[in-house]
Amino acid sequence: MISRSQLQIALASILLTLAVPAIAQDDGPKMIPAPDRGADDGEGPYGRLIIRGATLIDGTGAPPIGPVDIVIENNRIVEVKSVGYPGLPIDEENRPTDATREIDAHGQYVMPGIVDMHTHTGGSTKAPEAEYSYKLWMGHGITTVRGVPSGNLEFSLAEKERSARNEIVAPRIFSYHTLGSGQEYEDRQILTPDEARQWVRYLADKGADGLKLNSHRPAIMAALLEEAEEHGLGSTAHLGQMGVAQMNAQDAARLGLGTLTHYYGLFESMYENHDVQPWPVDMNYNNEQHRFGQVARQWSLIAGRGSEKWQTLLEEFKALDFTLDPTFGIYSAGRDVMRVRNADWHKEYTLPTQWDFYTPNRESHGAYWFYWTTHDEVAWKNFYRVWMQFVNDYKNMGGRVTVGSDSGFIYQLYGFGTILEMEMLQEAGFHPLEVVRSATMHGAQALYDPKGEEIQFGVIRPGLLADLIIVRENPLENLKVLYGTGAVKLNDETGLPERTEGIRYTIKDGIVYDAEQLLADVRRMVAEQKAERGEPVEY
Repeated sequence: MISRSQLQIALASILLTLAVPAIAQDDGPKMIPAPDRGADDGEGPYGRLIIRGATLIDGTGAPPIGPVDIVIENNRIVEVKSVGYPGLPIDEENRPTDATREIDAHGQYVMPGIVDMHTHTGGSTKAPEAEYSYKLWMGHGITTVRGVPSGNLEFSLAEKERSARNEIVAPRIFSYHTLGSGQEYEDRQILTPDEARQWVRYLADKGADGLKLNSHRPAIMAALLEEAEEHGLGSTAHLGQMGVAQMNAQDAARLGLGTLTHYYGLFESMYENHDVQPWPVDMNYNNEQHRFGQVARQWSLIAGRGSEKWQTLLEEFKALDFTLDPTFGIYSAGRDVMRVRNADWHKEYTLPTQWDFYTPNRESHGAYWFYWTTHDEVAWKNFYRVWMQFVNDYKNMGGRVTVGSDSGFIYQLYGFGTILEMEMLQEAGFHPLEVVRSATMHGAQALYDPKGEEIQFGVIRPGLLADLIIVRENPLENLKVLYGTGAVKLNDETGLPERTEGIRYTIKDGIVYDAEQLLADVRRMVAEQKAERGEPVEY
């Protein structure tokens, strides 16, 4: 007999991967809402908070500048003032005054809060408490997330509102949902364009921010996207392989899709001698090693870099103002599973239940390491080389690229996976300033453009919301300093290796959070679950 937990895992896998287009669906296992924010959970907002003497990375791609004083009143930035020159004493007479609170950031760096465009908040089979993923995100400077989805519709919208009111310790939440989400649709099918439009209107009335779509049949896809635009809802799509033959990335972009997540449908838009991927004859999509092992074999099927098909697709995406959210990191185990499985953070930060979900089995989504071979890893390395070239070319011609992690699967952990994604953008050819822009301003633009509104965060400038992070070391020099585990660095005075200290404060909506304390809270949650299971606590 199948156990309840096994059933939940199977359902989660189906809901998050197949997303059958014509049938109403729940959005996955139920989450435990975050607890109310306690008296010790963050400080502020303040009448007048001044961050003193930092080097500013503003998020636009501009070079760093410092020292600057940043003035925040309540939850808005009101002044960014250059107060001197490197190597010279600061003229105290030229600095903003009348601070309610000051933060000494001399020698440190300030950048906008990170925007993660592809998130999920676990589930009862992995990480049932929303507090866990929220604090991992906030401890890594992630102040805004796009949930795709972050739980069922009702849970997601309730947590979105609680976060907006700062009743919980959580990033700002944008709530995107799959076709058929919502209690009123639990027993309903969506079979026609009119029914699809009705559901979009229902979603808009509920207060959602956008649609998380699959490779729906063209008539349904067109209806969904047209109605979403009418109501100011954004759209992103995982163009799953079960439907990509009739809805690739080019098809979806032409219908008005806003963002492509992952790579699905991208390579299929550039095939040379095939119209569908030439799958092995024993292919079975429900065998996830087949699914993920074979998809990387596409790398050699497409028109090469610089070809007419390649260039035409880039130019059409740019003309359509299309956004790429590649989520490189979530599939990185494909090219080196040993490295990802043994990441530094797992011992202290990965819940045992989350690890159970990762461990190879035939039910959990992303746990497909039944017998991963050198052939598989070589295919993925080649796939990444081509995929990264396309994304970098798109960035170079002015196309928008954002940062998304999709953590919670395939050995990738919330927060840590977002920083990995930033590292992989640099690997693809992005300058660190371009990486930061993708992780901040470009994410904000992709969220606000469908609403027809100017960004409210993502850049450090007067008038915008006070979402920013203070980092002890230069992230442009080494993105690894943003990891909660820091970066290993030799101390020449002691002759011993030590870890950098990383993010000091995460500021969201003018509220100052101690990033170290947030991560300590996560370590405690992990230690408590291990103790309950009789497992050793490792530090």
